[in-house]
Amino acid sequence: MKKEISTVNAPAAIGPYSQGIRNGNMIFLSGQLGIDPEKKKLVSGGVEAEAHQVFKNIKAVLSEEDANLDDIVKVTVLLKDMADFKTVNEVYSQYFNKPYPARSAFAVKELPLSVSIEIEVIAMK
Repeated sequence: MKKEISTVNAPAAIGPYSQGIRNGNMIFLSGQLGIDPEKKKLVSGGVEAEAHQVFKNIKAVLSEEDANLDDIVKVTVLLKDMADFKTVNEVYSQYFNKPYPARSAFAVKELPLSVSIEIEVIAMK
């Protein structure tokens, strides 16, 4: 049974999609951006600050289902510039422990709201 996940502690969806969906023990999060949900603005400080905010937003959505970063099994990272990969990898390593989730990373031409990074995850709870 598909259930919508929603929280005011992460940015609201900017289109016809949900912040997350739970189906059984699987949790699918839409891509999270480095938007501060209180200010409704992109955080300043470049890709590093955006990446930290992305993880705050991911944690906020997961917590609505009593899940956390340890429950994540798959991560997809979208970057505006692959030159940011090293910086993002350093931030990423602060949020996960072994065994690390499976991950893929892509450079894309453009991201919503001209952000530098978007991350989507799949978790199992």
